[in-house]
Amino acid sequence: MSDPVARLDGRLAPLLEERRQAGLYRRAEPLAGYDGAAAVTPDGRRVTVLCGNDYLGLAADPRPAAVLADKARRLGSGAGAAHLVTGHRTEHEALEAELAALTGREAALLFSTGYMANLGVVTALAGRGDTVAEDRLNHASLIDAVRLAGARPRRYRHADPAHLARRLGGAATLAVTDGVFSMDGDVAPLPQLAAATEEAGATLVVDDAHGLGVLGPEGGGSVPATGCDPRRVPVLIGTLGKAFGSFGAFVAGSGTLIDALRQLARTYIYTTAPGPAQTAAALEAVRIARAEPWRRERLQALVARFRAGARQLGLPVPERSGPSTPIQPVVVGSAAAALAWSKTLAARGLRVAAIRPPTVPAGTARLRVSLTACHAEADVDRLLDALAAAADHHPVEPSP
Repeated sequence: MSDPVARLDGRLAPLLEERRQAGLYRRAEPLAGYDGAAAVTPDGRRVTVLCGNDYLGLAADPRPAAVLADKARRLGSGAGAAHLVTGHRTEHEALEAELAALTGREAALLFSTGYMANLGVVTALAGRGDTVAEDRLNHASLIDAVRLAGARPRRYRHADPAHLARRLGGAATLAVTDGVFSMDGDVAPLPQLAAATEEAGATLVVDDAHGLGVLGPEGGGSVPATGCDPRRVPVLIGTLGKAFGSFGAFVAGSGTLIDALRQLARTYIYTTAPGPAQTAAALEAVRIARAEPWRRERLQALVARFRAGARQLGLPVPERSGPSTPIQPVVVGSAAAALAWSKTLAARGLRVAAIRPPTVPAGTARLRVSLTACHAEADVDRLLDALAAAADHHPVEPSP
């Protein structure tokens, strides 16, 4: 009888080698420290981070960290159970109320991660045989959620309300979209998508993971930033680990929706609640984000500087209309080209990860540049110089 470990490894090793040969192999590179704009590697080198999701620079802000430390000393490091057992605390109640106020909704419900929030929502609201319309560039968690619900997916062309209307066809239960698309940085045309969804009698679900905190008054997200009435987006999903620099996720909507998810969302019911100390730190971060508009203003100024410089240099940064976001893709084509560009930047002390298939479609590998309110103008200028050097040495190479 063969060794079970050897048998499994024998199946997996060729798959790993295939990914290496295709330039798609990935690994997590550890960092020893982070201050909002730069990180320290284990060997002590300082690198400027230009590819994260800490858009407002709150992950390293001392105020949420102080709340986290104080609450952990007094309340411990974990909730100890699921929300519906003994894990739900006053800290969770306070954060849910703050998030409902931020998004202009009646209520909110906390989840452990954005992935779990999306799975919980879609599988609770759609079932086997239901039709769900979804943007072709939606986040993987929304795509997986439709599959796990057993629903029939109907993909519509990216950010195309007219095509959504045709795909809905009067038969869909849900239409799901990102608010800000995580790899392209563009903003969904929410008022137009809402109109198409309403005409079909379906429910619009928006995952605004990359819009909340960054766009709109007080960081209310892509819904107010696009002039969309909150009632036209009955289900809003957000995360706490991006602009709010913390951890966790939530769904906001009517009191009835939140009560229904509390009963039906398996990813809420059957998992341990976020720790109360972490939840209190997230609450502090949300309050800071709402109270300090200078973070969004500075971020917008840095984005404008980057885009102006990229246009002047002729870099492959897509044109876009609508609200401006900190996600600025530099699309270079092949996976090999993206890796080469990333290595050129790394040699100059700039960390920008290469994003390759299957995260993005073949032929659209890219550097996903993202800025934070903690970056300096000099950081943007160094980045532009490095990208220009990468373009000189490694021309854009569309994949075959």
